[in-house]
Amino acid sequence: MTDNAVKGPAGYFPSIEKKYGRPIAEWKGLIRSSLLTKHMELVGWLKSEHGLGHGHANALVAHTLAEGSAK
Repeated sequence: MTDNAVKGPAGYFPSIEKKYGRPIAEWKGLIRSSLLTKHMELVGWLKSEHGLGHGHANALVAHTLAEGSAK
């Protein structure tokens, strides 16, 4: 039996889009346009300014920062 479920931060993406009504690309754009650069600062900002839960904010920030550092 093969498990095709998405692992890691991206596994949260469908529920993030459903719960908050914005596509992942839009969340990533917000994170990239923020003046904040540290992981936990960005998580706190998403929680306080946009009402995300900790797990969802953490997943978005981790995935976005990982993409940025891969360039």
